[in-house]
Amino acid sequence: MPVTAIHPPSVPPKTPLDLSDQDAVARVRAGDKASFELLMRRHNRRVFRAARAILKRDDEAEDVMQDAYVRAYEHLGDFRGDAGFGTWVARIAVHEAFARLRRERRFSLAAPLSEEPTSMLPDPDRTPEQLVNDQQLRDVLEKAIEKLPDDFRAVFVLRAVEQMSGAETADCLGIPEETVKTRLHRAKLRLQDIVMTSLEANSERAYEFHLVRCDRVVAGVLYRLSAPASSS
Repeated sequence: MPVTAIHPPSVPPKTPLDLSDQDAVARVRAGDKASFELLMRRHNRRVFRAARAILKRDDEAEDVMQDAYVRAYEHLGDFRGDAGFGTWVARIAVHEAFARLRRERRFSLAAPLSEEPTSMLPDPDRTPEQLVNDQQLRDVLEKAIEKLPDDFRAVFVLRAVEQMSGAETADCLGIPEETVKTRLHRAKLRLQDIVMTSLEANSERAYEFHLVRCDRVVAGVLYRLSAPASSS
């Protein structure tokens, strides 16, 4: 009687989104440029925040991101995988940002801060009043971060905002991890002072009665007053 061969179940091939950074890098080295787009989209936020923390301008940060990615692509053979790809590219972006900052200061071409808020899609579960309050809180926090000294701001954004580890932050900025801890602690203390000063100056605006809430209350009262009185 013939024996039926038993074949192990086939393993579906990995989709691009399932690829690890190491696998994606290997594909890029083999000539697959589409995998480099995957890496960029996966780490764009981290690289942007790293550059933005130093340059304080969105457009400058985007320029530095492009420069950093081009350098990373051209020197992908130097990536050994000791650190994650996102940390490696962020470190390149940090170096590019500091180099640009030095050039700007040398020629006195420092530009004013961008007043444009970071674009965010509104949360459909938040009320208009909550969205306004969220934006105001973001504005207070971002302006407070902008007032930090450059060294403190870079550490705070990478550690507290981007949630990088102390070791990753130290690697990106080229400083000892103990220095990262010290600067983060001092940055938090300064932020507390800055935010509290701002809040005290605007405390009279707390619990503002926005127009949307006003309309809703008035409409509710008028509706109830127009309803027929219930018989006792």
